Amino acid sequence: MTTILKGKRIVLGVSGGIAAYKSVELARELTLAGAQVDVVMTRAAREFVGPLTFETLTRRPVRTEVFEQWTEAESGHVSLGERADLMIIAPATAQVIAKLAHGLADDMLSVTALATPAPVIVAPAMDYHMYQHPATQANLRTLADRGVRIVGPDEGLLASGLVGPGRLVPTTRLMDAIRATLGSNGPLAGVRVVVTAGPTREPLDPLRFLSNRSSGKMGYALVAAAIDAGASVTLITGPTALTPHSEASVIGVESAAEMADAVQTAVQDADVLIMTAAVADYRPASVAEHKIKKSSDDLTLNLTRTTDILASIDRPGLLKVGFAAETTSLLDYARDKLRAKHLDLIVANDARTSMGSDEGWAYLLEPGKEAEEVGPTSKAELAEVIIDRVASLLRSRRTSERD
Repeated sequence: MTTILKGKRIVLGVSGGIAAYKSVELARELTLAGAQVDVVMTRAAREFVGPLTFETLTRRPVRTEVFEQWTEAESGHVSLGERADLMIIAPATAQVIAKLAHGLADDMLSVTALATPAPVIVAPAMDYHMYQHPATQANLRTLADRGVRIVGPDEGLLASGLVGPGRLVPTTRLMDAIRATLGSNGPLAGVRVVVTAGPTREPLDPLRFLSNRSSGKMGYALVAAAIDAGASVTLITGPTALTPHSEASVIGVESAAEMADAVQTAVQDADVLIMTAAVADYRPASVAEHKIKKSSDDLTLNLTRTTDILASIDRPGLLKVGFAAETTSLLDYARDKLRAKHLDLIVANDARTSMGSDEGWAYLLEPGKEAEEVGPTSKAELAEVIIDRVASLLRSRRTSERD
């Protein structure tokens, strides 16, 4: 579990649409991540989901009315909004969006939104025609101009039977937006990071390819950790079964050659390159035009070297982080790669235990320093350690440049 949500105060506003039931999952995920979640419901929302559901999941009272008794410790919507680290309204109906855009305050949700200095996320969900109406579109533009983050809606089948934009985005996307908003002023704010992840596939014929066991989990965890730290992230990914972070720019590739081209382009305006992808060292010298048929003879493949992407990147000022996944002589090979490829940091791990696993264990090596062992721990936590080290290296570099 990542740490950015631990101890954070999140106000979750739930308004009256059929998508209100999806907010239950959001409240649960936020609570499991360590956030303190205060749910504020409109009267219409209570027609779809009962407050007790949220209270059970968050272990916090649900706020429903403006006229709650104020105490010395709690000042109703004032203290609720003032103490929040972030407020998210999901789902946000056309009515609630209109209230927020025009500064109306006649229920607990709208007065809390006006009273909070915290960043606000609005996730629209309504019927297609309501969403497309010029008034709703104008209200959303007004909110966006004021700095409110608008997330969604998605397109698809709506409760009315129509198909179009109006569906509440998935919980994973809302969580991504919340984390990115909370981390926007983090140690990597303003830093552009390129992360490669997953395996490459080198074709033998139209049906077959050479590849490896990389799942991409470490690279995807690094993308999330970098965004949590405030970075703008481009993910260059080989084929995986994972869902990319919705706040990242994603470039999908297949072969080592495609990844090399994508990296060369992406690093032109980047500050950091983190090369976690398990790029094939060799590819077939030729690709059969048709499926290779089985015969009684052994099949001999002629392989040729692929581009060494990390070694080929020589852009002044770019901080380069590499990975060494080995099965023997781990530290020796890692130190050799650190020197040969002129890296600022290398992460060395045992390929047999790391590939495909949710757990991580590694050594971090910098030029001229002793190796630091990290783990065993989750790959999400290992990613945070690596991103912290990247931020430290960038600070040191900038300090030395000023001096």
